[in-house]
Amino acid sequence: MSGQKTVTPDAESLVASITATKSRGLPPVHLWNPPFCGDLDMRIARDGTWFYQGTPIGRPGLVKLFSSILKREDGKYFLVTPVEKVGITVDDAPFVAVDFDVSGEGADQSLTFVTQVDDVAKAGPDHPIRVERDPETGEPSPYVLIRADLEALIDRKSFYRLVDLGTHHDDWFGVWSQGTFFGIIPSNELP
Repeated sequence: MSGQKTVTPDAESLVASITATKSRGLPPVHLWNPPFCGDLDMRIARDGTWFYQGTPIGRPGLVKLFSSILKREDGKYFLVTPVEKVGITVDDAPFVAVDFDVSGEGADQSLTFVTQVDDVAKAGPDHPIRVERDPETGEPSPYVLIRADLEALIDRKSFYRLVDLGTHHDDWFGVWSQGTFFGIIPSNELP
């Protein structure tokens, strides 16, 4: 044996590492590149519920803590601290946009989204909205970029509100935010 201790990643060690480095605002995960320590039995469901070892994490503060160290690399999701990096499973998007505020009108309007973990993002060039459609059913799945390659699925009630704000522009039906138009569906596909 080389004398090195093999460590199995677990939620408790992540919490300890986060707590030791916690400062105001989000941690600088984009600057951290620790060694990969393996996969953690943690999953984020499509509805934004976080699970650890198959059980929902019932403490919102703990979910917020974990979400603050979430990072995406090459299409995979990780929780990172300065000393460890563990893989987790994300069913769709890691966040859910549960509401938004509107200010202004038309091309001058701004849409500010909030997620289930209280992240806030104002849709615009730096936080685009995109809509994927299921190729079989045509059902839309709308997303907004929250931070650093991490998106939020826009919940159904918020999406319906977006549609109510929609307008036609360049043969698309969509919404404006911060001077940018985000197409939802081609105008000729509307019923």
